[in-house]
Amino acid sequence: MNHSPPAPRHAMDVAPRTKPSNYPPQFAARVAGRIKRQLGDVFGLSRFGVNLTILPPGAQSALLHRHTEQEEFVYILSGHPTLRTDTGEAPLEPGMCVGFPANGIAHHLVNQTGVEVHYLEVGDRSATDQGEYPEDDLAAAWSEGGWRFTRKDGAPW
Repeated sequence: MNHSPPAPRHAMDVAPRTKPSNYPPQFAARVAGRIKRQLGDVFGLSRFGVNLTILPPGAQSALLHRHTEQEEFVYILSGHPTLRTDTGEAPLEPGMCVGFPANGIAHHLVNQTGVEVHYLEVGDRSATDQGEYPEDDLAAAWSEGGWRFTRKDGAPW
């Protein structure tokens, strides 16, 4: 076991995730431009993930979704995204945060401004989590370290 302290890193020095999205191609286009830096992975964190995410103007964080087991937390660092849920919309600003319990409201962030949005997203890593997408014919299940996407009826994409 390594007992030396982790080397601190500047978040912007962490390379962006090489694959911009795990969604099937017809859905991946909707999150085009989103940049994720997987900060937790750099330090070997395995129970929860921490991402520094950047949304350029016009980009969205994800498809409108909820998790069956994962909890999520978002903290806005800069910019003014719109939090869109299946119950409405709310403007966010730097310093604001929001959390999403498992099986809660469906949610995503949309950058409707002309300035980049930077935020931290934190979520646990449940081995049996599933993603639900109320506006799309899409379902997701965590499997062998990655998301597996199907249509809601289980048919493959």
